[in-house]
Amino acid sequence: MGFRLPGVVSAKQIIKRSSANANQSALSAADVPKGYLAVYVGDEGKMKRFVIPVSYLNKPQFQDLLSQAEEEFGFDHPMGGLTIPCREDAFIDLISRLNAS
Repeated sequence: MGFRLPGVVSAKQIIKRSSANANQSALSAADVPKGYLAVYVGDEGKMKRFVIPVSYLNKPQFQDLLSQAEEEFGFDHPMGGLTIPCREDAFIDLISRLNAS
């Protein structure tokens, strides 16, 4: 018996769609180890790429960021990868808290 969490399903859809549109030179399988995903964080003019564990997709704080990304960028973003609309320092703070828990 399994449980289907709406936030996780949505996150999987975001990754699936953004991966399908990804530019292979910017995001290749060799760059992202199994069990991780690449995300782009920051302002449009200054994006930074982070490789994070897929397990973060289950965390409510990260799901909030994914919802914001969907609202702001939708599923078709010119970067090709998953883009999260927040300041880099705020993202690093969130990742630090997720690593500590």
